[in-house]
Amino acid sequence: MGTKQRPFNSCKAVSSVIGLLLMYTLAIIAIGIIVTYNVPVLNDMQDSAKAQKVEQAFTVLDSRISKVALGESPLQTTSVSLMGGEINVNGASEKGIMTFYIINQTTNYTETFNCSLGTVEYIKDDRTIAYEGGGIWSDYGAKGGTVMVSPPEFHYNGVTLTLPIMTINGNSSATGTGNTAINVISDNQPYVLYPNASLSANRTNPTDHLDQVIVHIKSDYYKAWANYANSMTYTSATLDDQNKTTIIYFNTEPPMGTYQLTNKIRVGQVCQIEEPVSDFNFYFEAEDTNANGLNPDNYEIEATSGSRTFTYNLQKKGGADQLYLLVTYEDTDVGSDEEQWESIINYPVSDKKEDQYATVDLLNDSFMMKYVSNDPEFSWPTDTIVKGNTSFSVNDLTQHYFKLITEDKPVNFYIDGGKSDPVDYSKSTVTINYCGLGNYINYLHITQNELEVTVD
Repeated sequence: MGTKQRPFNSCKAVSSVIGLLLMYTLAIIAIGIIVTYNVPVLNDMQDSAKAQKVEQAFTVLDSRISKVALGESPLQTTSVSLMGGEINVNGASEKGIMTFYIINQTTNYTETFNCSLGTVEYIKDDRTIAYEGGGIWSDYGAKGGTVMVSPPEFHYNGVTLTLPIMTINGNSSATGTGNTAINVISDNQPYVLYPNASLSANRTNPTDHLDQVIVHIKSDYYKAWANYANSMTYTSATLDDQNKTTIIYFNTEPPMGTYQLTNKIRVGQVCQIEEPVSDFNFYFEAEDTNANGLNPDNYEIEATSGSRTFTYNLQKKGGADQLYLLVTYEDTDVGSDEEQWESIINYPVSDKKEDQYATVDLLNDSFMMKYVSNDPEFSWPTDTIVKGNTSFSVNDLTQHYFKLITEDKPVNFYIDGGKSDPVDYSKSTVTINYCGLGNYINYLHITQNELEVTVD
């Protein structure tokens, strides 16, 4: 009788199925993770690529607008892909304004005029790309700030300042996913604002030594305008955030020599050489009605540039008929420390009462100063100065601190005569000469170019 065989129980087939299921599950999970995390990144990359494409198209638009404005062509057309966004032509309005202040302090001449700008803007979600004032600007919305894509038509070499203003007129828009055409038309007749003697007898070239040209630009892209201005050699900018305005200073070098003393002394940027200042002295006369003579309690000559402050302080100290000098320099970016020096000898005051006079030479090599601050030095090489044991001439201090205080931009020294200012300013003088950067605005050209813009 044969042996009955039992069937053999095996799990191999089941194991293969489970393995495949686990593999597919892991693959699906991995794909899900990739999709979850990478799709937003891919979308951002796509949005960025679209924005770059529009920026390139607007850069072409900028070039073609320049051709129209400069008379090379009466009409130019630029094709732009909308890609789900919209393009708006916003004609000149209060939203974008450029205001000019032309200043000559020597002749007390100031003139002001303004021009509207207008924009051509591409908007998609919170990203905006715009043509304004001859430049291309890109606003990243909540993701970031505003940057310049293409610079505006500002040209300043320290001698000639050229400002062609592009004014956009029109009010049209286009939306969708296809292409649209931006058409720019001009009569090729820019309106000359400067020089123009018919508008003002002072608007002539060469200029009668303009001390400064200041431009206020009110714009949604004002921060990018400021960044551009600060990147230029002879300009600087500050921000008025409340009014969405950047204030651009086209700096010039103030006149030098000897002139009547006022409460404000303008000083340009000095050369960064060993001794850039050749003259800096004051001739003071007492007021005719001042029986106390030329004996100030606290006479300050102070300049501030950003975080830096440089002060000369003259006082009646150790008896009348002499002027004690205290020199102070501080920089809040470095810390709360200050460098302070006091005179070892004093400047003499001549004559009596209301007839007193004095010469204060701030470049006198024999007029010695000693370091008296409790704070360590921070603007000099390390271990250069020891309190009470280090003496420099007032010339050494003036040369050193002048280079620091004017390093970034020109400065104003303001005079505060204290509670009872003893100086007769009509008879007193200041003499100042130095090696400057030499930037004078001798030629100024400002034109307004009216442009009619439409989108199809």
